[in-house]
Amino acid sequence: MRDISRRGLLGWGLGAAAALGVAGCGSGSGSDSRPGSGDKGSATAQAKAKPIGDGSTADTGPQPHQPKPVRMEPGETPPQFVIFSWDGAGEVGNGLFPRFRKLAQEHGAAMTFFLSGLYLLPESKKNLYRPPNNPVGASDIGYLTDEHLKATLENVRAAWLEGHEIGTHFNGHFCSGSGSVAKWTPEQWQSEIDQAVSFVTQWKTNTGLTDLEPLPFDYRKELVGGRTPCLLGQDNLLPTAKKLGWRYDASSSGGRQVWPRKKQGIWDLPLQQIPFPGRAFEVLSMDYNMLANQSKNATKSDPANYPGWEKQAREAYIAGFQRAYETNRAPFFIGNHFETWNGGIYMNAVEAALKHIADGSRKDVRLVSFRQYVDWLDAQDPQVVAKLQTLGVGKAPTGGWKTFLTA
Repeated sequence: MRDISRRGLLGWGLGAAAALGVAGCGSGSGSDSRPGSGDKGSATAQAKAKPIGDGSTADTGPQPHQPKPVRMEPGETPPQFVIFSWDGAGEVGNGLFPRFRKLAQEHGAAMTFFLSGLYLLPESKKNLYRPPNNPVGASDIGYLTDEHLKATLENVRAAWLEGHEIGTHFNGHFCSGSGSVAKWTPEQWQSEIDQAVSFVTQWKTNTGLTDLEPLPFDYRKELVGGRTPCLLGQDNLLPTAKKLGWRYDASSSGGRQVWPRKKQGIWDLPLQQIPFPGRAFEVLSMDYNMLANQSKNATKSDPANYPGWEKQAREAYIAGFQRAYETNRAPFFIGNHFETWNGGIYMNAVEAALKHIADGSRKDVRLVSFRQYVDWLDAQDPQVVAKLQTLGVGKAPTGGWKTFLTA
């Protein structure tokens, strides 16, 4: 297993070692600074917990394993940030949520889990959900069983204690028809967000599972960004996100591998077009989009195709990473779902890509959450960020980084 105390160095600028100390991880509590310190971290959080509302959530203090961002020195080469994120973030018995938590722990990585609020609402209480422009209780992703709801709670709780971010994927995942999120107004987005927060913060009341430990965070403070269903509806979401004080949105589609900018005062962090080996076009950096191109949206295909498709997906992620790393150092955003589509090949591909990216041969690679990334962005000199934003896809700085970023 890799030395996971490297989280503090992986997360931030190249001066982080000096700022945090060799083994420093910037953790908020507990004597064990390693991410995923297990029962010890859980016991510490429980001891410090101050229940909120019905006790579904609790204030346990600062989130563990959050290093302090460091401003780059003049002429310094930017770190290569890579953000792995997960839409829905429900554990439905396939073991994928704990699998990727373990992988992150082994490689000193932080991730963002965009939790669907409905995954903490039992189907017996579905009438509590009033989705805009849709029937009461409707959902295009269904509801979890009680067993899977409990497993999701367990994994979300552990993920936060391990230093991962808990964002939102909203609720019913409506992508088409008159009820599509693409047609929602800012006021309707406000209703959807309010309901998502209520399902996360009142799960004990809604489920009756009062004997379970609370989620160890204040979700109203924790929630600073999300990704909309099917990457739709961002324009009308952003005014609401700004009013709520959100710091980023990851809902744009078709983004390019360049340094991000803000929309309506919110960091716009889109999925990106990346090279697709063997094809003349690029593909969006998400498992579903690779599936759509390989098997025409079919989630079960001829297994004879799986090895070649898995290799193509893996190499696409690696090609996207290499292009950024070797040129403009734009952050690399990857989106996924905890699904076993086409025999689980996309999960295997993203795991192999993460292992390649975090293999230790490149000391300036940082595997972080979206929240940690915007922490770093906001800590930089705005003029430096503006200079980085001038670099096109696959374009290295003229004269090298020392010349390009020296005032």
